[in-house]
Amino acid sequence: MRGKWKRNVVVATMAILVCAAVALNWKYSGEDAVKDAQEAGGKLLGEATLVSGQEGDTEGAADEEAVYTGSDYFASARLTRQQARDNAISLLKDAAEQEGADTATANEASESIQVLAAYTLKEAQIENLVTAKGYKDCVAFMGDESISVVVSTGSGELTAEDVAKITDIAKAETGLDASGIKIMAAD
Repeated sequence: MRGKWKRNVVVATMAILVCAAVALNWKYSGEDAVKDAQEAGGKLLGEATLVSGQEGDTEGAADEEAVYTGSDYFASARLTRQQARDNAISLLKDAAEQEGADTATANEASESIQVLAAYTLKEAQIENLVTAKGYKDCVAFMGDESISVVVSTGSGELTAEDVAKITDIAKAETGLDASGIKIMAAD
């Protein structure tokens, strides 16, 4: 019983972290935040830089640099989701490797890591299938009993047909019923 409680706490903590990350990302990924950061001459929190990717090429990297500035909600949301997952997995690994941790705790941590990995795979599959249906972009956030899917339709609106298509994809990939699926439009 104690082990199940710990697993529930870990899963609840993960859900809270992901929700907080999504909310903060939504709030701070707007164009005003990008403009403010650019005017101040600084970097935007969470800003990522892509360099040439060739080993040993550090001198010319600045010339071939592509910078993600945070104005793309979908890229920013994926990055935030991945960072939250990485932090949770790190905490779970630390708990499992802690000196004096019993086998049950290590097993629960391992199971939770597997659950998070399964969520990541399902989210990626849903995102790929939704964009294959012709939508501009998509990001999915999976939890224990639900999934939220944010879709770029171009118009910022979802028709009943859009909702039906996306719901069918989410149901097929997650096994959840329609009441556990939330679909939102974004520009």
